Amino acid sequence: MTVRTVICGAGISGLALAHRLAAEGGEVVLVERAPGRRPQGYMIDFFGPGLEAVEAMGLLPAFERAAYHYEEGHLVGADGRPRATVLTKSFARGRLMSMMRPDIEAVLAEHLPAEVELHYDTALTGVTERPDGVSATLADGTVLDADLLVGADGIHSTVRRLVFGPEERYLRHLGLHTAAFTFDAPDVHAATEHAFRLTDSVDRQMGFYALRDGRVAAFTVHRSADPALPGDPRAEIRRAYAGLGWVTPRALEQCPPAEEIYYDQVAQIELPRWSSGRVVLLGDAAYAVSLIAGQGASLGIAGAYLLADRLVRVPSIEAAFADFERLWRPVVAERQRNARSLARWFLPATPADLRIRRLMLRLSRVPFVMDRLATLLTGKDVTLADVLRRAGDRPLGPVSGSVPLTPA
Repeated sequence: MTVRTVICGAGISGLALAHRLAAEGGEVVLVERAPGRRPQGYMIDFFGPGLEAVEAMGLLPAFERAAYHYEEGHLVGADGRPRATVLTKSFARGRLMSMMRPDIEAVLAEHLPAEVELHYDTALTGVTERPDGVSATLADGTVLDADLLVGADGIHSTVRRLVFGPEERYLRHLGLHTAAFTFDAPDVHAATEHAFRLTDSVDRQMGFYALRDGRVAAFTVHRSADPALPGDPRAEIRRAYAGLGWVTPRALEQCPPAEEIYYDQVAQIELPRWSSGRVVLLGDAAYAVSLIAGQGASLGIAGAYLLADRLVRVPSIEAAFADFERLWRPVVAERQRNARSLARWFLPATPADLRIRRLMLRLSRVPFVMDRLATLLTGKDVTLADVLRRAGDRPLGPVSGSVPLTPA
């Protein structure tokens, strides 16, 4: 079906959905409350069903140009000496690329069909549902009438709050806070340019990735039972990670102002339903799997691809929403369960857990163990082609030179 869609959120999921719906002839308005593309974000391992979707959308070459390819990383002590090696192929079966989150958004935004209306600095303030459509009210009083509204506005979704209720009903705090920022320090860049580095530490960890422009990307995670975010993220980062040794003092010294830092709790979103009438949630707004699962971007893009497929093929919008959830929820739920079970090893809480993690990483060089570790870290190997096959339809056709995704 061809529909008029308003998408709230120009992040990864919203941009991917806008791309697919517009490519199929739909009318798409994309609104984003931020004044522009957000530069904050961390390095992620991108693989799995999202990579399939990107290839089917014809965007794989652009993703490859933006990607980093690390074969390994090292867990290092306070003196900088490696204690264990992380093989990136342990994270996934099949292809994997590392990408900065802002770079993924940039590629998707730069390849949007010209027909998509993209409005930054535009906040949603109200939603009115009707039997035959939905109206989205913006902060300036503008009312956008559409056939459907998609909330792709992240883990702290405005659409979810307005339509489904307060955030605390659906957000599961996993006991961690995370942050990411970039900084200029040639000495740190030189120490991290050949492989990424993670501190081998209890209850808190910093990671470093050398970027091609000479900057360094820093990633942090530490335990916090309180889900509330600090008023001054930079001060909290400097407090939480003081004393880790190696290059961390230089990173903390170069930590930028709060507006240049990504900071949030590590959490999941669990909703009984992802849709209400003509409103549907997508990506982290509906099913955040958390940093621990490491597949938020992949599931966001693949979910957008699948939702577009259902909207094109299923005769009614409500039925398309139901079909999307029927097919995609089992995949997401399995990733969420897997992430919760991995929390102990993602950030060890005791020296004993730290030693066990090192041993697991050393054993990961054994092929059989590596395959088992990939399953432990990422869950069952479910492909987007598998999901489309269960739907009983052929996938969306190729656009802009893309490769059709054919179920096996």
